[in-house]
Amino acid sequence: MHGRFQGNSFQGPLPTTLSNLVNLTDIRIGDILSGSSSLAFISNMTSLNTLILRNCRISDSLASVNFSQFARLNLLDLSFNNITGQVPQDLLNLNSLNFLFLGNNSLSGSLPSSKGPNLKNLDFSYNQLSGSFPSWASQNLQLNLVENNFVINNSSNSVLPSGLECLQRNTSCFLGRPLSTSFAVDCGGDRSISGSDNSMYEPDAANIGPASYYVTRARTWGVSDVGKFMDASNSSYIIHNSHKFQSTSDSELFQTARMSPSSLRYYGAGLENGNYVVTLQFAEFAFEDSKTWTSLGRRVFDIYVQGELKEQDFDIRKEAGGKSYTVVKKQYVAPVTRNFLEVHLFWAGKGTCCVPSQGHYGPAISALSATLITTPEKRIKTGVIVGAVVGAVVFGLVVLAGLYVCRQKRRKVTSEQQELYSIVGKPNIFSYSYGELRSAADNFSSSNLLGEGGYGSVYKGKLTNGSVVAVKQLSETSRQGKKQFIAEIETISQVQHRNLVKLYGCCLEGDKPLLVYEYLENGSLDKALFGIDHFIQSDDAAAMASP
Repeated sequence: MHGRFQGNSFQGPLPTTLSNLVNLTDIRIGDILSGSSSLAFISNMTSLNTLILRNCRISDSLASVNFSQFARLNLLDLSFNNITGQVPQDLLNLNSLNFLFLGNNSLSGSLPSSKGPNLKNLDFSYNQLSGSFPSWASQNLQLNLVENNFVINNSSNSVLPSGLECLQRNTSCFLGRPLSTSFAVDCGGDRSISGSDNSMYEPDAANIGPASYYVTRARTWGVSDVGKFMDASNSSYIIHNSHKFQSTSDSELFQTARMSPSSLRYYGAGLENGNYVVTLQFAEFAFEDSKTWTSLGRRVFDIYVQGELKEQDFDIRKEAGGKSYTVVKKQYVAPVTRNFLEVHLFWAGKGTCCVPSQGHYGPAISALSATLITTPEKRIKTGVIVGAVVGAVVFGLVVLAGLYVCRQKRRKVTSEQQELYSIVGKPNIFSYSYGELRSAADNFSSSNLLGEGGYGSVYKGKLTNGSVVAVKQLSETSRQGKKQFIAEIETISQVQHRNLVKLYGCCLEGDKPLLVYEYLENGSLDKALFGIDHFIQSDDAAAMASP
C-alpha cells in the first residue's frame, strides 16, 4: 500500500490517525504549511519500506522512535524539519537502510560509531553536528556533511572529498587567502566557456548524486546536491541537450543543466564581502515543444539567494512564455558578509514527476555567476581616501592662497619702498612690521592716543625691547597722504638737530603707513616752548601730543 501527499500545501499538523495505517509500505508526505507535528504516529508503522516526511514542520527527537523495529526500511527522508537531539545508533544499524536524509534539521552531537552494511547514501547537511569523523566515513559513500561543525584536519580531510572544510559553519578556510570578487559556473558542463558577459564559466561535471558535494581545487565555488529521483530506473543529475539556441549568444552554456530531485545548492567561497549581482540562467529542454503529452510536463521549484526567497513556484517554461529551448535569465542583488554566497534551488513537491519519464522533476539550472558591485570596506576606505585627498587639496589651496596674499603684500610693500627710495633715496632708519607696532600701541587703542591731526593720529607705544615710542599713523594713503608721508621722511631723515625729535623708523605695510618717533613726555608745542625741557617741534613733523 502506498500513500503520497506531496506538494499540496496542506495545513498541519499531521493527523495522528495515520498511525492506524500499519500495513502501509510507502508513505510520502511533504510541504505542510502550518502546525507542529511529532514522530510518534510512525511508531507502529513497521512495515514501511519508504518513509518520506519532508518539510512537514516536525518538531521532535529521533529518540522518540524505536527504529530497530523497522527492519524493512530502505529509504528514510526526514529532511527540512526541526528534529533535535543526536542521531541514534539503532537507526544507522538497520541492515536494509540504503538512503537516509536528515539534512536541514537541528541535530547535534557526534555521528554514531557504526552503520549498517547497505547504508551508502547519508545526508546530514545543515545541522549542528560536531566532533571527528567516524571510522566508517569514506569517499566510497555518498555522505553530505556540509554546514556543520566538524573538526577537519589534514588526516580527516583525506577521508572525504576535499573542500569540506570550506563548507562548514564559521569556517576559517578563507583566512590568509586572496579573496575573489566573482565566479561563474557552466552547470553540468565539461569545459570552460567564455561568456558574452566577459565571465569565464568553469566546468561543473562532477559526478555527484543523492547526498554529495563538490568544491573546486581553487576553493572558489562548490555545489551540494541532496535527494533521490524516486521510481526512476536510470536517473541522471546532469541532463544534456543538442538543440542550438537562437535567442542567446551563449548557446554553449545551455547544452547541459544540473538537475536535483530535492535540494540543489551552489556556493561562492572566499569572496570579498559586499553586494553582488547574482545571475541565474535557465532553459527547459526536458519537455518538447509539441502537441503531444510529452510537452505537458511542469518543472516547479523555489529559488533562494542567501537564504532569502526570491522566486516561489518558479516554472522555467512558463517564464519563457510556454516555450522550451528558450533562455530565462534572473538577476538579484545579494549581500555577502562572511565571504560566502549561497544559491539554493528547492523542490517543494510541485509540478509533474513522470513526464516524459520518471525522474524528470525538481530544480534544474544551466549557468550561474556572481559579480561584486560594492564593498562596505572599500566604500569606507574610498571615503577616507577621498576625504583625505579633498582635505589635502583644500589645505594646499589655502596655503597657496596665503602664500599668494603674502607675496602680493610683499610686492606692494616693495613697490612702495621702491617708490619711496626713488624719491628720497634709502633712508637710514629701521623698518618695523605692522604687527609689531600694533602690539606696541595696544592695537591703537584710544587709551594710547596722544593726539590727532590733519594727516593722521599719534599713539604711545612700547616695543618688545622696552623702548617707549610715538607711533604716527597716517590716514589711508591717498595721493596727498603718500606725498605727506614721503615728505616727512625726507625732511626728518636728512635733518639732524639736537632739538628735533628723532625718527627711529617706519612701516610701509597696509594702507596706513606708520612713522616711529622718539617719545617725549613734554610733547606739546607749548610744553616745548615754556616747559622745563625746550625742544623745537614742527606741527607736522613732531610725533607728540598734538601732531
